[in-house]
Amino acid sequence: MEEFLQQQGIAFELIQPCRAGRAPAHASDFRGLVVLGSNHCANEALPWIEQERCLLQDALAHDVPVLGHCFGAQMLSRAMGGRVWRNPCPNIGWSQAWVTPQAQALLQLPREITLFNWHYDTFEIPRGAQRSMFGAYCLNKGFVHGRNWAFQGHLEVTAHSVQAWCEEGREELCQAQGPAVQRQGQILAQLPQRLQTLRSLALRVYGAWVAQLEQPAKPARVPGEGAVMPAGTGYLPSTPQWAVQYQAALAAQTRGILARSTR
Repeated sequence: MEEFLQQQGIAFELIQPCRAGRAPAHASDFRGLVVLGSNHCANEALPWIEQERCLLQDALAHDVPVLGHCFGAQMLSRAMGGRVWRNPCPNIGWSQAWVTPQAQALLQLPREITLFNWHYDTFEIPRGAQRSMFGAYCLNKGFVHGRNWAFQGHLEVTAHSVQAWCEEGREELCQAQGPAVQRQGQILAQLPQRLQTLRSLALRVYGAWVAQLEQPAKPARVPGEGAVMPAGTGYLPSTPQWAVQYQAALAAQTRGILARSTR
């Protein structure tokens, strides 16, 4: 994600609430939020996780687009009143996901893709959102709600990050069990080819999501254990017609979701 933003000349700031112990408070200061993964569970009662949930609710209320990956997708679901719970089995390694017909056009993705995964939990599709992807061992692999997109997986990984996760999680990989769990050798097999394909998919998604951002120049940040937000200065691609979806009725629906989630 950082590489994509740099190549497009989009300024951004990387924020790590897990390390800092806090998250930004006002989403309206930014053009968009990208929330990445974490070793933590989205349901943990930690101050920075609650602050991040509040930040995402603020983004929804002010029509600031959110792009969530894995933990970030679960946090987006929670911010919209959805629940996060244990998936029937862990998802670790490479697996197939199928993209719904509507999401294929919106996200610029083919019908079937291969995602990198490392998660034990899954999210509920929030009220008002639509499932965008599904998998064989995790039904809810993604959802869309206007300009807010969630992926229960990782588009942003690199060779370095995958190898580092495998090294740090060596014991975990030996202990984890289930039909959707791969061992280190399986994960690293044909890694350059897998990442090349994944990068191509990521560039399509990121390009489509960035095309929705508003023009005014504002700084950007990123929540999540490591997260990135596009800033308002620099490059802004032309907005294709299919990307302009966030209408007044959907904004009103979002406010209704937020009102129900705080009851």
